[in-house]
Amino acid sequence: MKSRLAAVSLAALVAVSAAPVLAQAGDPALPVALAPIPAARDVAYPGTIGLWVDASDTDQRIVKVRQTVPVETAGPMTFFYPQWIPGNHGPVGPISQIANLQFSANGQRIEWIRDTLHPWSYQITVPEGVSQVDVSFNWLTPIEGSQGRVVITPEMLNHQWEKAVLYPAGHYSGQITYQPHLKLPEGWSYSGALKVTGQADGYQTLEPINLEHLADSPVFAGQHFARYDLDPNGRSPVHLNVVGDTPEMIVIKDEHLALHRNLVREADLLFGARHFDRYDFLLAVTDKLGGIGLEHQRSSENSVDTKYFTDASATIADRDLLGHEYVHSWNGKWRRPADQMVANFNEPLQNSLLWVYEGQTQYWGLILTARAGLMTKDQALGVLAATAASFQNAQGRQWRALQDTTNDPIIQQRRPQPWPSVQRSEDYYREGSLIWLDADTLIREKTNGRKSLDDFAKGFFGIEDGNWEAKPYSFDDVVAALNSVIEHDWAAFLRQRVDAVGPDAPAPLNGFEQGGYRLVFKDTLNPYQALLNKELKRNDFLYSLGFQTNATNRITSVIWNSPAFQQGLSAGWDIIAVNDRAASNDALRDAITAASDGGPAITLIVKRDDQFKTVTFDYRDGLRHPHLERIEGTPDRLGDILSPRQRSQSRR
Repeated sequence: MKSRLAAVSLAALVAVSAAPVLAQAGDPALPVALAPIPAARDVAYPGTIGLWVDASDTDQRIVKVRQTVPVETAGPMTFFYPQWIPGNHGPVGPISQIANLQFSANGQRIEWIRDTLHPWSYQITVPEGVSQVDVSFNWLTPIEGSQGRVVITPEMLNHQWEKAVLYPAGHYSGQITYQPHLKLPEGWSYSGALKVTGQADGYQTLEPINLEHLADSPVFAGQHFARYDLDPNGRSPVHLNVVGDTPEMIVIKDEHLALHRNLVREADLLFGARHFDRYDFLLAVTDKLGGIGLEHQRSSENSVDTKYFTDASATIADRDLLGHEYVHSWNGKWRRPADQMVANFNEPLQNSLLWVYEGQTQYWGLILTARAGLMTKDQALGVLAATAASFQNAQGRQWRALQDTTNDPIIQQRRPQPWPSVQRSEDYYREGSLIWLDADTLIREKTNGRKSLDDFAKGFFGIEDGNWEAKPYSFDDVVAALNSVIEHDWAAFLRQRVDAVGPDAPAPLNGFEQGGYRLVFKDTLNPYQALLNKELKRNDFLYSLGFQTNATNRITSVIWNSPAFQQGLSAGWDIIAVNDRAASNDALRDAITAASDGGPAITLIVKRDDQFKTVTFDYRDGLRHPHLERIEGTPDRLGDILSPRQRSQSRR
């Protein structure tokens, strides 16, 4: 369709025929015309693309990449840099970190141009008589956390292939074969899903693989490295590969190793099948490498606190990380929502079923962590209590349905929010887990304990043992699988919970009373929150005055419409004084307790930048922290859910 400005009359056109011709509105000012990007076809790309990645620079942290790309015809050719990254659920491929991009053939430079409508793509013109295009570029990995996630330190690296590859447009990712080669710092050990088949010129040669599986096969490597067998009798080996900032950080005591082996065993008992030929937990024990928890079919990328193997009570925030990412091998990677089954990494993902993909994984990750003994029952109950409390009166639920939060990885991309309690973020994780607790306890109630969501897991994820080619699922597939466990109007059950919005849409908290517990508030922290707040150096007054503070008494978050909100407070204010005392966690707790016993109102002096003000709370309800309390005379279904499964099959 032409612009209205271009729809001039014939007479006017003749009158200005001698003037320079103007481009239509919207035409890009590019040196050459852009050819259409070819649609992806499910046919094999001709030949194998050679890929050499030099990740040995730990000083400047520059990754050098070379590729050799077979070509069959001359003319326009489009290369993609991956934009939509699986597991990240959004268009977050860090193309801005790519520099010094060059194309050549037969030693002659080929000029490239970026597609202005698809800026993750480059167009070149392949000369006549050329059978191979050579590509080279640098991936300038972040040096500081403010520039992005740090992936290389002097002691370790986390190489993600999709950050250091270009691929030809016009083919499915699964139809493009690569021969990868990787150069590591001298003396470092390698761990990853791809087998090393040889070495040459300082590079490790890895097994050939298609692009979809290449991007799903990250690498951890390090100067300090240990490998632990988590399933010595398994037909599909499972290993824990650990890199650390120091040699001491990678040493695991036998009793701690046994807990991680329990995790693998409990997953087997839950699912009953494995969808990998081997699985590698890639674990960095570090405070230098950027934090990560990312799922893959045959591995997972994880980073934990430096005390992970030495002080479990100081690392409660990391306890369920490995369980969560391991579950993703079944849910999210093998069984994958159908609207995430796109042709390549530059076609948009749709996230409509993330409350299954991530929400149910959040649920199973916690359950397996408790069943394995990596978290106590009381700690797991504390996690659930904190989750329930955060959604019981969540202001965001008044205007925005859980279903809509599945778009957040695209529209928010995990940037910090000023008012998360009303904006909502990726609530499909934690609120989604409450939906699956509701379903689990309902099944147990309706069947008098004979069946549970474990049966759904085995029927939905525990089929086709050994198959690790992605198997899509739809909403109707989930409903059908639930109905195969027990007949119920599961479609309405799920839609009511994910689409609920407004004052008449309560949070999905039925699972607690069905499970034999009720949410209550006490003046002491539950066991999980006590450890978590100590680890994160924060103080929690969310359910009393409506805010959290950090170790320096700065307010870090405020709940929408809470007493603190009504007093005009927000994140960023420093508390200077509480009543007549210098600000501290103890001073604030004492003031809240005294007010509940008839003492004076709570007065805070707060400061932001050069502004001071005094705020007063006539709040009398005391300290309030969430707990789960047993309902006497009811079945302890939640306790059963968290209990280890008895061995019902021989070790794999």
